[in-house]
Amino acid sequence: MGLNMPKQRITKEMVVDAAFELARSGGMEQVVVKAIAGKIGCSVQPIYSYCKNMDGLRRDVEERTKCFVKAYIASHFDKNDPFRSTGQAYIRLTEEEPNLFKIFILHRRQGVSSLDDLYRAEADGQIPVFLAENLNISTDRARQLHLDMLIYTIGIGTIFSMTTPGISSDEIYSQQERIYQILLKHILEDNA
Repeated sequence: MGLNMPKQRITKEMVVDAAFELARSGGMEQVVVKAIAGKIGCSVQPIYSYCKNMDGLRRDVEERTKCFVKAYIASHFDKNDPFRSTGQAYIRLTEEEPNLFKIFILHRRQGVSSLDDLYRAEADGQIPVFLAENLNISTDRARQLHLDMLIYTIGIGTIFSMTTPGISSDEIYSQQERIYQILLKHILEDNA
């Protein structure tokens, strides 16, 4: 006499979780129906019911990645040095979660037609306030400094994530600090 096991109910959340984990470990190219079904331990049929549109699932993975990155940066945030700690956290993320960093950086951003649009969509608006107060500069200058460092950090983080066998993180941090000091000196000289 066999026991009938209830069928596992596959939810959209389970599909997105599995897709996120596949993307995290192997990149977005691993997000395919067969791999998702294998990760969940079910047939491909229930996955197809949620994945009529793989682009939609990939957008869900991108959104989950964006939330992950936000939480990661927040967990490495040092309120005594928010600017530097945030920049260094992005580099640490590149090292620890290279596939998520690539997804985060390379996902399509709708409604962005200027660096100002990008800044408003992506940046923590409290950083310029902190910088302005601590460096005794205008919020506009602090915002420009923050934007410049974000652009630089994204660029060097992308290089860092795409090199083999890899540039040392010490070299990346040193370069990041050097650019920060150059930009800061420029902002302070303009402020004088």
